[in-house]
Amino acid sequence: MTASRIAARVQRIKPSPSSAASDRANELRRQGQSIINLVVGEPDFDTPANIRHAASAAIERGETRYTQNAGTPELRQAIVDKLARENGLSYTAGQVLVTSGAKSAIFNAFAATLGAGDEVLIPAPYWVSYPDMVLACEGEPITLACPEHEGFKLTPEQLRNAITERTRWLLLNSPSNPTGASYSAAELRALADVLLDFPHVLLMTDDIYEHIRYEGLDNPHILAIEPGLKDRSLVVNGVSKTYAMTGWRIGYAAGPADLIGAMATLQSQSTSNACSVSQAAALEALNGDQRFVKHSVEVYQQRRDRCLELLNAIPGLSCRKPDGAFYLYVNCGGLLGKTTAEGKTLDSDSDVVMYLLESQGVAVVAGTAYGLAPFFRMSIATDISTLDQGCARIAAAVAALR
Repeated sequence: MTASRIAARVQRIKPSPSSAASDRANELRRQGQSIINLVVGEPDFDTPANIRHAASAAIERGETRYTQNAGTPELRQAIVDKLARENGLSYTAGQVLVTSGAKSAIFNAFAATLGAGDEVLIPAPYWVSYPDMVLACEGEPITLACPEHEGFKLTPEQLRNAITERTRWLLLNSPSNPTGASYSAAELRALADVLLDFPHVLLMTDDIYEHIRYEGLDNPHILAIEPGLKDRSLVVNGVSKTYAMTGWRIGYAAGPADLIGAMATLQSQSTSNACSVSQAAALEALNGDQRFVKHSVEVYQQRRDRCLELLNAIPGLSCRKPDGAFYLYVNCGGLLGKTTAEGKTLDSDSDVVMYLLESQGVAVVAGTAYGLAPFFRMSIATDISTLDQGCARIAAAVAALR
């Protein structure tokens, strides 16, 4: 037998479950089935006009060449200003790296810091890519189950008990994908107190959903609460979710100069600089009119409230109200053990998700993919009529179970 030509570090990882679910839904649609795709975490709004116009103007000015590897000076300064203005964090442009999406910033950080067997603490439920990025960089993802009765949030006791000599990072995502859970200032203070006792542990904050928060919820940052952690922390963010700019592929990281420098070196030998035109668009996003942000959050909240009303009325399903992001993490434990009309017993959330897709054409993602079952994640980043129809189909599927 011929030895595999694929490196072991790649064989350790799997394709994104959310991408796989979306691909399956699209395949069924191409076959002529009516599919309601509630999988993809992508705003359904167009990128605001002022941002699109800034990109067009940059093209007309000829800003289509390589930029500095770390990003244009103007965009890095805008990020510095944003972090100071909105988060109370002080950085210099030399402590900022612009990347091709926030995922690239996270991957670069792990690649720059992880050795074989180094551990990364990941509260679950988690974004599906976190563990596999750790594995790709030869680290060990240590998932910490954060149950629904704890608000899907990490407790100080859990954190303290999980830290070992091999712990390299704690990764915090607030508001969270997939649950929308958001940490309060008091909760962040308690986690910071634990981290202060373990100076070898680095902290990464994935703040990509920071502006999508409901009911005027505060937006505290752990580094503003405890500045003593700043020298061993990396702030990751981007413009994709807040400004409906997923395809523009602009993320960024801010942190200690040595870490940012190492990440920039890796980037210089991989992707090199992020797209020049996208950087001009991101500059306008951060510095320009912010009314779109407020409007989009109001729309997401209306969708959230409508779907919660509909889903929580379905026997066997329940959903905790998310603080932010644009997902619902639906508890489907009440459906396990029930039988379909074809005689198949639903033994797991994966069975539930496949049943919803095959019987009613509703595509969602099993909670197993996010590290905590039995749930499914449903994106509300689509119009209210589609969400109404999706919830009606879910209700019909559940009603047909025995």
